Amino acid sequence: MAESVKVIVRCRPMNDREKGLKCATVISMDSGRGQCSITNPSDKRAPPKMFTFDGAYFIESTTDHIYGEVAYPLVEGVTEGYNGTIFAYGQTGSGKSFSMQGVTIPASQKGIIPRAFSHIFETISIKQATKFLIHASFLEIYNEDIRDLLGKDVKHKLELKEHPEKGVYVNGLSMHPVHNVTECEHIMNKGWHNRSTGATLMNADSSRSHSIFTISLEMITRDSEGEEHIRAGKLNLVDLAGSERQGKTGATGDRLKEATKINLSLSALGNVISALVDGRSKHIPYRDSKLTRLLQDSLGGNTKTMMVACLSPADNNYDETLSTLRYANRAKNIKNKPRINEDPKDALLRQYQEEIAKLKAMLAGQIPLEPGISGTDKRQDSPHDLDPVREQLEHEKQKLKEEYEEKMTEIKTAFEMEKSNKAKLQQDMDKLRTFYDSKVQSLDSRLVGLPTTAQVLGEEEMVELPPGDNEQS
Repeated sequence: MAESVKVIVRCRPMNDREKGLKCATVISMDSGRGQCSITNPSDKRAPPKMFTFDGAYFIESTTDHIYGEVAYPLVEGVTEGYNGTIFAYGQTGSGKSFSMQGVTIPASQKGIIPRAFSHIFETISIKQATKFLIHASFLEIYNEDIRDLLGKDVKHKLELKEHPEKGVYVNGLSMHPVHNVTECEHIMNKGWHNRSTGATLMNADSSRSHSIFTISLEMITRDSEGEEHIRAGKLNLVDLAGSERQGKTGATGDRLKEATKINLSLSALGNVISALVDGRSKHIPYRDSKLTRLLQDSLGGNTKTMMVACLSPADNNYDETLSTLRYANRAKNIKNKPRINEDPKDALLRQYQEEIAKLKAMLAGQIPLEPGISGTDKRQDSPHDLDPVREQLEHEKQKLKEEYEEKMTEIKTAFEMEKSNKAKLQQDMDKLRTFYDSKVQSLDSRLVGLPTTAQVLGEEEMVELPPGDNEQS
């Protein structure tokens, strides 16, 4: 069933630069109806241009509110096996990174990305009888070069590949297992630190690249009949570089080159959106940029997608803000066909389970050991290939037998020695007992032959007579 791309607009407060220029506010919103209107500062009599979106959030809005209303259902779908994409679009300094990354204080302005981390791990913690495997990756597209923000060499350029089943992917992109929110935040902060940024007149810390943080989930459940089912979901969290007019940013040299590449990729994204909405176009120009190729499944594919269009309220940004609103208005007409990714053939969970089962069988002796054990090696070995293996196993068997016999000999020797020592000890104890018994007997016999004390003193021993013998007759 087709599902439209969700599009919301968010307007940030006036910044210090705009306040210093005494800019007027040209944006107004009706959040209840999802409406946003913009007034032309050069023509006060012209009616404001009106746009309607899935959500409209003005300067007092919080990321907490936005996430709860719009992003929560999308991320929840990822934990059920859908693909999801959330991306922020807007001019430089309009609040894209603030919406995606956010700040820790106040907690209500914590960004969409860290909120998604908490949401995912909270959801899987309460799911019963389901095993999860979660990986994270983080890349950037800088000057049309793809870089792994979590790789050993951040400057190394990666290539895009296309697979008939899994679609477009980045060859060599590192995947990092994560087990909790803290690990996700650590990886995100590491990648954010490696991301290309630079100062322009419009933003002191402007993102000069597009970044895509991806969380991949695999889940396995067992039904009542004991059969296992595997599903896989993927969440792409995209922070696009800011669109900008080169004259306003004061870009020169490398900054000018960066701005040119950024605008070209965003223009290609706009062309893809226009072609998808048009309906009559037979060709969708995904290949015009690496950004559009990576977002190919998110725009017109098997993904639940949400776009956050970030706006400046100042009158001196009227042209850029109007362009963003028109861009976002086209995007909401894109139709995707999201579906649950059931039983993916390349699921890591299946590979791990098969490998564990195989290792258990080998340990139990149910199947023979193989050289170079691997759960993904499907090659059938010929009898000639197995001969060296048999020889090696026989050698190991003989070695174990010899080692066993050697140990048994040692144990027997020790046992016999212990028995011998015990017998000798018993013999010594018997000899000692006999020696002392003979000595005691000798002393007893000598005591019997000695005279009494009275005899020694020459005195008569008094003999006690029985009663009656003492009476005179």
